[in-house]
Amino acid sequence: MKTLRNLSAGVLLSALSGLTLAAGNPLSVHVLNLENGLPSPDVQVTLEKQNGNQWTALNEGVTNEQGRITALYPKGKDLEAGVYRVTFKTGDWFAANQGETFFPEVPVIFQADGEVEHYHIPLLLSPYGFSTYRGN
Repeated sequence: MKTLRNLSAGVLLSALSGLTLAAGNPLSVHVLNLENGLPSPDVQVTLEKQNGNQWTALNEGVTNEQGRITALYPKGKDLEAGVYRVTFKTGDWFAANQGETFFPEVPVIFQADGEVEHYHIPLLLSPYGFSTYRGN
């Protein structure tokens, strides 16, 4: 029973530390594998901002053991209103995990209007489909 409590406390502390990091950064992402219901660690993710007809690279990261990047927006910068693209490198992730996929990348384009402090982009992933939504 003590081991279970320690494990539960560790999971809770990990989740809380992720929330603390996310609270100071305006953008986070999360990738879950719908095939097995588990997080997807080691997914490469890029962030770009649209400027006219061009995309400007802002940051990149790799999902942690929980399938999260809690601070994807560049540190120390305020979120500017505009159109952004988060691209999940899903083909690389499936190849590294001995899987196949129809989607080598999943680009998610969204508009930040600045009306909320934090934007969260979850990706629910399977080899032949995906879903995303505005999280919190």
